Amino acid sequence: MYEDKTLICKECGAEFIFTAGEQEFYASKGFVNEPQRCKACRDTRKTAAKPDREMFTATCASCGKDAKVPFKPREDREVYCSECFAKMREEQE
Repeated sequence: MYEDKTLICKECGAEFIFTAGEQEFYASKGFVNEPQRCKACRDTRKTAAKPDREMFTATCASCGKDAKVPFKPREDREVYCSECFAKMREEQE
């Protein structure tokens, strides 16, 4: 029913493939327009709209390494690095 189409990105001018599967997905969502930007340009536009997240440095309560977290650490709450936090979550499941 659908066939792959080669489109030109209006942002960078590169060719990209609008696959049959993507066309089917667009149709299922009711989209009538074909994409005008390649995946890389779409991703760039998405991230450009988001402000950079402020990160804070804290010391992991489990292993003592520095950890970067997206919230301001408080004295009354322990903070864990991503590795220790993942281990703790695995143990809880």
